[in-house]
Amino acid sequence: MKIEHKTRENVRCLIIGSGPAGYTAAIYASRANLDPVLYEGIQPGGQLTSTNEVENFPGYPEGISGFDLMADLKKQALRFGTDIRIGTATQADFSAAPYKVIIDREKTIIADTVIICTGAAAKYLGLPDEQKYAGMGVSACATCDGFFYRKKKVAVVGGGDTACEEALYLASLAEKVYMIVRKPFFRASKVLQDRVFKTSNIEILFEHNTLGLFGEHGVEGARLIKRKGESDEEEVEIAIDGFFLAIGHTPSSTVFKEWLDTDEAGYIITEPGTSKTKIPGVFAAGDVADPIYRQAITAAASGCKAAVDAERYLLENGI
Repeated sequence: MKIEHKTRENVRCLIIGSGPAGYTAAIYASRANLDPVLYEGIQPGGQLTSTNEVENFPGYPEGISGFDLMADLKKQALRFGTDIRIGTATQADFSAAPYKVIIDREKTIIADTVIICTGAAAKYLGLPDEQKYAGMGVSACATCDGFFYRKKKVAVVGGGDTACEEALYLASLAEKVYMIVRKPFFRASKVLQDRVFKTSNIEILFEHNTLGLFGEHGVEGARLIKRKGESDEEEVEIAIDGFFLAIGHTPSSTVFKEWLDTDEAGYIITEPGTSKTKIPGVFAAGDVADPIYRQAITAAASGCKAAVDAERYLLENGI
């Protein structure tokens, strides 16, 4: 691949993405005198900026808004000298070190090390109501937001392992959990199915699709269609306070797939226990490399690991 642009710049450490992983990597890389340059990406601050309240990030006993949490992390990265810029990686060439990354199709960054922290986006149904009630009853993370629905009624959309895990977690908090499953069966593993079937406050709505949500000041219910397209098709409503999407995530790894190994969903594969990819000097951290936990604290921890791995790579190679 030939990449040539008039605007070129050499950096020791390039960080792509500005969620908890990116900013934490920047803090550690800056303190290690790696002079990191960080490009914020499409959504500066990452997904967390759209989360109203974060109560499970250590150090904030009273909770904090996702926007404010990311603003604090950014300030800390700036304090130690991170060069934070607006821009998105649009192309990469990892065929030989130093590595080339194109920003906004116009500038070439030549980097000794690259830390990819581009995150993953939750899949939504595409209903206008999902945006309308964002932060007011619609969530894609039960672990993040389940606490707010103690003793309330919620619905989980999906029929795979993630949906069953989310429903079981919510069942320990909520009064009632509906599972809205498009097909007449689960795709989840047998052990998870058995646990769901045995949980008394989970009601499974097989062959149901969501038409929309309703509520005055937040989600108060969902409109569903049962056995869509069949002769006995029927519209039904359920009263709920929370609507949880559990139909998967899409990791933002497309730009790098030509060079790095990914799993079938697109998550970047790293060496177990490290942030190292198959390309020496290229590291991945946060949700783009994490199909399991997808939490702010685990993303931040992996950002720390990536910066430490990058520092060691530069030392070992005398760069």
